[in-house]
Amino acid sequence: MTQHDVKQEIGRFYNEVGWQLEQDGNFQNAQYEDLRPVSAEYIARAHARVARHLPKSGRYLLDAGSGPVQYDAYLQYSAGYERRVCLDLSFVALKQARARLGARGWYVVADIANLPFKPEAFDGIVSLHTIHHLPTDEKPGCYMGLYERLTPGGSMVTVDGWSEHKLRKTWTWLIRLAEKLRRQKSPGQEEGARAAAESKPAGTYVVKNNAAWFKAAVGSQLPARIFTWRSVSVHFLRTVIQPEWGGKFWLKVLYRLEECFPRYFGENGQYPLIVISKPNKDAPA
Repeated sequence: MTQHDVKQEIGRFYNEVGWQLEQDGNFQNAQYEDLRPVSAEYIARAHARVARHLPKSGRYLLDAGSGPVQYDAYLQYSAGYERRVCLDLSFVALKQARARLGARGWYVVADIANLPFKPEAFDGIVSLHTIHHLPTDEKPGCYMGLYERLTPGGSMVTVDGWSEHKLRKTWTWLIRLAEKLRRQKSPGQEEGARAAAESKPAGTYVVKNNAAWFKAAVGSQLPARIFTWRSVSVHFLRTVIQPEWGGKFWLKVLYRLEECFPRYFGENGQYPLIVISKPNKDAPA
């Protein structure tokens, strides 16, 4: 597919599938998250990590690939700003975002790789699970374009997933053990879950890269720091983290480890939180 075809496919998917509400009241895209109570505290704490690295206040916050601003935790990122500028390929997403934000937001149908804004327009920028929809050769330019839109002294935070990482290999045995134990406990459960997954619509275009690629292609050009957003995948959470196995306790332990070693878990876990800050113009060289 050409780059134009890729963008058309992504917009079509989110208009027709991803941002459609289902019978349970959640968006179809919520299937990629673990919404069970056992994981809720861990996930909420991960969302809060984004706000930690953004300026607390400012004139404009750009939400690049905003979707419908689907989780309440996302609203805190722009609480201290005059306007949240929501940019997305999906007009359906932006209609939902407008319903949540109203006059506190501005809504722009556009491509994150071709931003229609002047340089130094935003005090803060956030982009969650969006850049992985770009072809690899567009990603360095996308990061540079976002950086150019930051005001001096501003910061941007992006969250995506690595294609491969050390902890996935380390924890493969644990996932397999959990799957075996669950099959023994409920023999038909695995088949039912597999059948339900197969009945769901296929996803859209995604290309993930690893930490080594990021540091070479982007980190060599911009002052990027890699921290952890969440070090385990949704598959890990749904498989290994069970209430009857002390799931909440183990997630508290994991969170503390991530807080103590954010760079290790950021580079070697599932979901990195990437922070890029622009120095003030009067800052010493």
